[in-house]
Amino acid sequence: MLNEAVDRHIELYRSMGFKYKVQAYMLHSFADFAESRSEQFIRTDTVLEWATSAPSIRQRYNRLLTVRRLACALKAENEQHQVPPADVFGHAPKRRRTCHIFTQDEIDRLLRTAAQLTSRRSIQPVTFRALLSLIAATGLRVSEALKLQLSDITEDGLLIRATKFQKSRLVPLHETASHGLQQYLATPKRTKTITATVFVSKRGTPIPYSTANQTFLYLARSAGLRPGPGLGGCRIQDLRHTFAVRSLEQCAGDRKAVARQMAALSTYLGHAHVSDTYWYLQATPKLLCDVAEAAEALHQGGKQ
Repeated sequence: MLNEAVDRHIELYRSMGFKYKVQAYMLHSFADFAESRSEQFIRTDTVLEWATSAPSIRQRYNRLLTVRRLACALKAENEQHQVPPADVFGHAPKRRRTCHIFTQDEIDRLLRTAAQLTSRRSIQPVTFRALLSLIAATGLRVSEALKLQLSDITEDGLLIRATKFQKSRLVPLHETASHGLQQYLATPKRTKTITATVFVSKRGTPIPYSTANQTFLYLARSAGLRPGPGLGGCRIQDLRHTFAVRSLEQCAGDRKAVARQMAALSTYLGHAHVSDTYWYLQATPKLLCDVAEAAEALHQGGKQ
């Protein structure tokens, strides 16, 4: 019975565009655990026992909240389902890895290094340079750039299909970015390739994400922007974060302009919620200083 309810719940979320893969696995795991005890309804004690078996606090918290959402939905259908409290394991604020915001000089160094890639690597220098340039100029997700098809390049910009949240959007291109992309497409190595994918490997096949990531790490180390393997540092997706932060910095000091830019940027980047965009405000001292000044002004205004 519970597994059937889980299937309906998963189908509902996926119909709204969510992939819901990890959550689906967790919910079926819980349903199997409960049904092994011959339980047909969600019980708080069972949820907590199952969630506590996870190896880390964060995993326990995620298990709890995932089943709790299911319980809330099922309780509306049948009062025999119990909804466990959300704060049993305390609050686990969403943690984001600190992103590296590139300077223009660092981006230039990356592009120069990309142009000098050795012929032994699976990606041509001109290809990877064009890929990095496009991500830096548009803020595309790496996966979105790698999936681009020739038919996605339109006069109005890039058509980004079936994104992270199964939505499509149109990304306008600055004339310099458009010119750079057309230059890449006109290179002999690209014109001789019949593959419809924009960015291709030496063999003319689509570039896997893992290959793009490993090539970037190699370039970043070669350009002196990242230490040795396993020591952390800038990532290829930080080019996207840099685009977002620099866009907001152009509005620094004008709260109304920031609010307008925030809404537009959220749509442009393909975020599911504008709250996913607001965290960029803490990404650089300049933006964080503006937030502090706004908070101070609000505090002083409340005193008067």
